[in-house]
Amino acid sequence: MRRQDSQDAPLFGEDEESSAIRNNKIRHPLASFFHLFFRTSAIVVYLLCDVLSGRFIVCMVTIILLLSCDFWTVKNVSGRLLVGLRWWNQVDEDGKNHWVFESRKTHHPNTTSSVESRIFWLGLIICPIFWIIFVFSTIFSFRIKWLAVVTMGLVLQWANLYGYVRCKVGGASNLRSMAKNYLGVQIYKQAMKKTEGP
Repeated sequence: MRRQDSQDAPLFGEDEESSAIRNNKIRHPLASFFHLFFRTSAIVVYLLCDVLSGRFIVCMVTIILLLSCDFWTVKNVSGRLLVGLRWWNQVDEDGKNHWVFESRKTHHPNTTSSVESRIFWLGLIICPIFWIIFVFSTIFSFRIKWLAVVTMGLVLQWANLYGYVRCKVGGASNLRSMAKNYLGVQIYKQAMKKTEGP
């Protein structure tokens, strides 16, 4: 697994001082638009499917096409342009899968825009939450025919989210160590509160 460290693609609120130095304008308006367009369109079509068309197949194909366009756009275009991250899978000569997670390694202050970074991460995190809600609502309302569609929406959106989080914070070992460090800090804070007491 190959990964380059990134110091210019902020995740929510990270690097507040250096974000003031960065260009706060949207430098890639087309990529920013399509980053949100396909994913929100799939959600809107799903929500309005009964109003727009009573035919299940038409709605299903439209949603799957929008989700596929979103997956390709986010993975191949907007991640690279908006935050300088990319991930992919390659198969070697032995037939083994290798996941590659990269981030742009440059120290130029105007490489990414903090506005574009926020657009990217908010779109990447909020939309899978909708698909999780749709999965549960489909199960509890017994609309089983929609289960394949909402599951596909969840899987495609979650795959991009997982890939970009891995690009941002590193491999699985880094994710585990971050979780352990966070838990350690929280336990330490709680212990200190109890020792200070009333």
